[in-house]
Amino acid sequence: MSNCSIKWAVFDFGGVLAEEGFVNGLHAIAKQEGIDGDYLLETTKKTILSTGYLTGRALEENFWQTLRHETGITGTDQELRNEILSRFVLRPWMLKLVSDLRSRGVGTSILSDQVNWLDELDVRDKFFQYFDRVYNSFHINLSKNDHAVFEELTHWLNCAPGDIVFIDDHLPHIKRAGARGLKTIHFTDRQSFIKDLSVYCPGLT
Repeated sequence: MSNCSIKWAVFDFGGVLAEEGFVNGLHAIAKQEGIDGDYLLETTKKTILSTGYLTGRALEENFWQTLRHETGITGTDQELRNEILSRFVLRPWMLKLVSDLRSRGVGTSILSDQVNWLDELDVRDKFFQYFDRVYNSFHINLSKNDHAVFEELTHWLNCAPGDIVFIDDHLPHIKRAGARGLKTIHFTDRQSFIKDLSVYCPGLT
């Protein structure tokens, strides 16, 4: 019988389950192109939102075309996406922890703002099998920038907000989830994360 006080653990992908390929990849692209990394990162975040690509309302080619126009970068779609996708490296200890949670009767889910890339990364790394549900902004037409996604999450999982712990490395997402009544853990490092999660599910390692 589970000794956990939560019914669901919901994980961000990049920066939590895997290394942050989006940020690291864009900084690598910026270095190659001779432009400021922070500028490219912020412009890319704005473009992925403004084009509608993040929530499945535009094609990837439209996004890259717009980003090249905005920033002057010159790589092909395939070259640019490879710089990002190659840097999403799964954390084996995280998958082990997810499996441990499931063995204790806790539902596990991904909630990711990751476009069609998440599906391609699963083809490569086969990690969806560790999760009961996968919610991707590209398919659900909502991102974690919108408070509504956390309200919807409680309906999709069919449980009270307080029965869910949401884990993300991006503090604004954590604040939005907390404002909707979800338990939250702001991921910064392995040791503090396991300590924080053990509050709800003792004995994790």
